[in-house]
Amino acid sequence: MTQPILQVQNISKSFRVGAMDVPVLRGIDFEISMGDFLVLFGPSGCGKSTLLHTILGLESPTAGKIVFAGKTVFSEMSEDERSDFRKRHVGMVYQQSNWIRSLSVLENVAFPLTLLGADRTTAMGRARQTLELVGMSAWSAYAPMELSSGQQQRVSLARAVVTDPDFIIADEPTGNLDFESGQTLMHLLKYLNEETGKTILMVTHDLEYIGYAKTAIRMRDGVIVEVYSENEREALLSSIRGKRGVEAPVSK
Repeated sequence: MTQPILQVQNISKSFRVGAMDVPVLRGIDFEISMGDFLVLFGPSGCGKSTLLHTILGLESPTAGKIVFAGKTVFSEMSEDERSDFRKRHVGMVYQQSNWIRSLSVLENVAFPLTLLGADRTTAMGRARQTLELVGMSAWSAYAPMELSSGQQQRVSLARAVVTDPDFIIADEPTGNLDFESGQTLMHLLKYLNEETGKTILMVTHDLEYIGYAKTAIRMRDGVIVEVYSENEREALLSSIRGKRGVEAPVSK
């Protein structure tokens, strides 16, 4: 049996609003195995981002626990240890990239390695290799803000994987992209999953990207309402096509 890299165990999360506790997550339970490509989908406001923040150790749960690579994220790690764990083991791709504007594309990609203590020559060399992987080596000397949204997301992906993390988390990475740029990014994620063995958790509200998943989880109102295996995913996609009357893209 494939070893789980992430275990989300009965996670609940409420926020205090005035005199009331407002529940956002209600008993979330699932595992991600090493080498999986899991797509977590659902409408805006269903709790996806709160769940991601909890998995990353940024937001403590009201109840339940997160076990990441065999370590319980909150009870066995201090805040500094959680930060160090993220830097070494998790690559993040956000919907909106945050750049160090005074640095070039190459220097931005190299920056996570310098945080881990790599010397400049090693960091820049690895950054060049990673930019080549995502097809962005020709833009190394540019400022990130000079690039299109699609190009910036490819650079953001390079920055996420330059440290060779075990786990990639992508939070609505195609949210600001046109269709073609979104497909390019998804093919790169698929390559990283299938050819380099990266485990990927991607959050989205765009149903067409379910076709790239090995496992898909549907969320609604803070709960998981359905889990789809790779085979069951095809039935879900057929249902989506039928409702829309058009073909949803499917990754072969």
